[in-house]
Amino acid sequence: MKSLSLIKNASVVNEGEIKVLDVLIEGALIKEIGKITPPQNCSVIEAEGKFLLPGIIDGQVHFREPGFTHKGNIYTESRAGIAGGVTSYIDMPNTLPNVLTLEALAEKYRLAAESSLSNYSFFLGINDTNVKDLITWDTSGIIGISDDGLYMSQKGNLLAENPETMELLFKNCQNIIAIHAEIEAEILKNETLFEARYGRDIPAKYHPKIRSWEACYKATKRAIEIAKKHHARLHILHLSTLEETHLFDCNIPLIQKRVTTEVSVHHLYFSDEDYEKLGMRIKWNPAIKTKTDQEGLLKALIDGHIDLITTDHAPHTLEEKERPYFESLSGAPMVQHSLNCMLDFFQKGKISLEKITEKMCHNPAVLYGIEQRGFIKEGYYADLVLVDLNASWVVSTDNILYQCGWSPLEGRTFKNKVLKTFVNGQLVYDNGQFNESKMGMPLKTLQQKNLHKN
Repeated sequence: MKSLSLIKNASVVNEGEIKVLDVLIEGALIKEIGKITPPQNCSVIEAEGKFLLPGIIDGQVHFREPGFTHKGNIYTESRAGIAGGVTSYIDMPNTLPNVLTLEALAEKYRLAAESSLSNYSFFLGINDTNVKDLITWDTSGIIGISDDGLYMSQKGNLLAENPETMELLFKNCQNIIAIHAEIEAEILKNETLFEARYGRDIPAKYHPKIRSWEACYKATKRAIEIAKKHHARLHILHLSTLEETHLFDCNIPLIQKRVTTEVSVHHLYFSDEDYEKLGMRIKWNPAIKTKTDQEGLLKALIDGHIDLITTDHAPHTLEEKERPYFESLSGAPMVQHSLNCMLDFFQKGKISLEKITEKMCHNPAVLYGIEQRGFIKEGYYADLVLVDLNASWVVSTDNILYQCGWSPLEGRTFKNKVLKTFVNGQLVYDNGQFNESKMGMPLKTLQQKNLHKN
């Protein structure tokens, strides 16, 4: 007999509306939405005054397994994400080995099936070494192709730096192609200039001067031009500049777009004013830039130039972060706190709850064609997050769940809190307590063949 759970009197945020409703969960699915009398043998959760959102789908994470598990792994980082309301994620290919073959991709699915508390999917990696083979493979069951993070293992791995490779791929690949858009030649030129002045220990505040807006803009503009030439399906990852936002269309529905983009939470939450205090802890690629960029990105998110919010969650140990500039690794953990950051913006009057839900839940499902997730609808999987907008708490090492044990948000007070997170109908997170009796499921897409069996 399937289990029954009823969430009563929640303020349900879904598809541009907020309504006080009951949500009945039967097994893994949402059975009914409305005003519901509790059935027999049904557990009831009273949610009056609380807000119920679809589970967050984080379209860009680096969970580090296999190969870098001293930083994090699928279990620890999916667990941290669930505490922050993230019920599904798409992981990037820069693990060890890089995910450049179908065999390496299958291995990541095997690992996730054993240890991921949330639902999962994985990008197949692309670079010059496998592009000619990749365009001959059947990739219809793959959620997307990406070069992100692969530049960390070898210079020249960015598609944005290789127009000939982009031409070949965009002409022959029907998948979503998600790329990291920076021009490495620009970055190397700037590194040389700043190293001549400061040596190897360049202050962190110059990171956005080195990984400049020009390097981002030129790469994004060129990639879009080539994608449009071939009518390819291009997605630009972690947009970081105001100038780039103007390259994207906000006048057509997401489902009709061939060129899309995202913003990561840290590019909304921090600016170059924060380098003085946080230093290398907020060293990301692409770099956190100016206050004008920060504000412009939020505006572009709201008006539809930017389609979704991700974290680019990338844990490193503190020792790896706090090295001199050229040795300090780029990236930081964010998946546990992304919803808190966005709800903080809501509480400050900068964005609506409906828009947060659109960009963190609905749009990732639409953009990647993910079946039965991202919305609170009857017949959809019960991936849900219940939040309290009147709960104050401070981010500290006592409540950080990342394996690396730190966050650039340490010491921040949030006045909102994730209370409960459901994954496939199971209450996995309940006020700090976890139920780990079931693992998550592989995400299925509308165009997918039956590549991964549940």
